[in-house]
Amino acid sequence: METLFTLDKKDYSPDMPIQERHAVRGIIERDGKFIMQQSKEGDFKIPGGGIEPGETHVQALAREVREEVGLLVIPESVRPIGEIVEKRRDIFDPTRTYIAHSYFYACDVGEQSVEPQMTESELRLGYHPVWEDLEQIIETNDRFLNQDWQKRDHLFMRWMRDRREKRIELKAE
Repeated sequence: METLFTLDKKDYSPDMPIQERHAVRGIIERDGKFIMQQSKEGDFKIPGGGIEPGETHVQALAREVREEVGLLVIPESVRPIGEIVEKRRDIFDPTRTYIAHSYFYACDVGEQSVEPQMTESELRLGYHPVWEDLEQIIETNDRFLNQDWQKRDHLFMRWMRDRREKRIELKAE
């Protein structure tokens, strides 16, 4: 998968042990709006999360989208978009370097939905699924860039807008 961006804080040293995380993110559009998780503060988060041992990217994507927004991914519709890599000092263990690989996929979902099964953290932050216009997502998230994941998701949505303005379509490879 093509690397779209590398976000490197350069706040680590090359001799530090590395902690890596691999995650998937679902880009789902219907009638010009994208499904997102919105917090009680108002920021938008792309549905997705960590790949569990033994899962394929498609299986992880389907599970994460179901858990976070209650939609059922059509597996054969999954199309790779690209990867964003983040490198920084691990916030939980500052003696290690943290490298996060986020794999972004466009996909379609069926008409049926289920009740989301969010984490305690997501519930505490008041996340709920919403369909929103790309410009509104970008404009709103301009005010929420204090977390690394917010910067990553915001950068990705701006990249999506730039691709659309150039009329570049996301096609299956």
